[in-house]
Amino acid sequence: MAQSELKSQTLPHRSRTLRPHERPERRYEKGEAHWTTLEIETPRQETSPPLVVDLDGTLIASDLLIETAFSELGRRPQSVFDMLTALSHGKAALKHRLSEPVDFDPGTLPYDPEVLSLIRQARAAGRPVYLASASHERLVRSIADHLGLFTGWFASNETTNLAGHRKAQKLVEAFGERGFDYIGNDAADLPVWEKAAKSIAIRTPAGVRRRLARQCPDAEHLNHERPTWRTWARMLRVHQYAKNVLIFLPLLAAHLFTLEAITQAVLAFIAFSLCASSIYILNDLVDLQDDRGHRSKCRRPLPSGAIPLMHGVIAIPILFLAALAVGSLVSLQFLGVLLGYFALTTAYSFVLKRMMVVDVITLAGLYSVRVVGGAVAVSVLVSEWLIAFSMMIFMSLALIKRYVELAARRDANLPDPTSRDYKNSDLDIVAALAAAAGFNAVTILALYISSDSVNELYSRPQLLWLVGPLLMFWIARALMLAGRRIMDDDPVVFALKDRGSLLTVAAAVALIMAAV
Repeated sequence: MAQSELKSQTLPHRSRTLRPHERPERRYEKGEAHWTTLEIETPRQETSPPLVVDLDGTLIASDLLIETAFSELGRRPQSVFDMLTALSHGKAALKHRLSEPVDFDPGTLPYDPEVLSLIRQARAAGRPVYLASASHERLVRSIADHLGLFTGWFASNETTNLAGHRKAQKLVEAFGERGFDYIGNDAADLPVWEKAAKSIAIRTPAGVRRRLARQCPDAEHLNHERPTWRTWARMLRVHQYAKNVLIFLPLLAAHLFTLEAITQAVLAFIAFSLCASSIYILNDLVDLQDDRGHRSKCRRPLPSGAIPLMHGVIAIPILFLAALAVGSLVSLQFLGVLLGYFALTTAYSFVLKRMMVVDVITLAGLYSVRVVGGAVAVSVLVSEWLIAFSMMIFMSLALIKRYVELAARRDANLPDPTSRDYKNSDLDIVAALAAAAGFNAVTILALYISSDSVNELYSRPQLLWLVGPLLMFWIARALMLAGRRIMDDDPVVFALKDRGSLLTVAAAVALIMAAV
């Protein structure tokens, strides 16, 4: 049978429900207000009912409504008002508003291998297979065309949200009650399973699984990988918490080692870590399409589908509110710094990261805010030398990060990035700027060691001069390794794993302690 596109528009009235093999091919031409009927040769009687497959959470381990909403917010944050206006007219209107994302690529979506295998088995057995989704028809058509596995499809349009009972009714109209098998995943699929000949489920929440068991005792559950605590740790970026050690820097610089100061610094560390995790998740949601095309970021839990997008959306406010609760235990002044950090990171996620050079200055500023937060937490004046040093050294690290990203694109012959305001041809100048910022940090360190304030804090300040060569060595080595393409995407993460970096840091800390 030629492929037919069975849309969510109402079919012409018929005296009886036709079986799939009896149906003429129907094509709906855009701009016309009627169905065009093409009579075709009727194939032989099907011996098995058609297989109908849900899309979001079933065929793909993702949710297109969440994807398209965050994609739109990432490009145009002010579009939140347009989305709220559309939502006031119903969920179908919102999906229609978000149905033409500029960065939507069906080839990068996290398709479930078990579901794809079942679809191919059905086709090999001669069964028709249909895609039925509450997502908008433009997106569903794009996915169906990309896969080329479906006899036809059903989807939402501008006025109809094809979910729950509406989907069940549409499928019964097309195939008859108990005239189809159905694969779904969530509570919205329960009315459809009730009308299906065979119920197949995947990734069902515990509550839905229990309700399905009562409704359809013989339901089949497909295997899938469940997220573990390690998966959640990767989504929360627990390994990135090492960056928040900067909070302890003012405490160490002031030689303030009281129990109260250490407790306040630990609480500040926890608050910053929780707040950072909420922003990491938000950033992942905004960058889903870009991350899926990246050589390493594609393995992150949200882009890969290892954790449902809705779980990530829910985790953001929980983590943020927990950060505020812990931060309020430190002081109101620290809470203000934490809110400023959240505002700046949010601005970075939605706007600033797409602005050339502004993005790396912002990243350096975010590192420096951690230092300020640590000073406020333990109630010490933050040193101007420390702030200047932090801005320069972290500006260097941010530029190295951009260098690694651009180098990877140029080596892979990829076009200029669309999510950053850089060109592949900027590689050399980015490397030069990274080196300049790094060695400016060494200069600031030398000027600080020469200042009178050092003699008040250190009994043997001459030993601090040996820290300078160690810092120059690390910066030069990092740039060389980046040039050789063996640097991690994030220089800070690289430093935490690299033996040479760890030895350099240990030597520097030993010299500082000996100088005290």
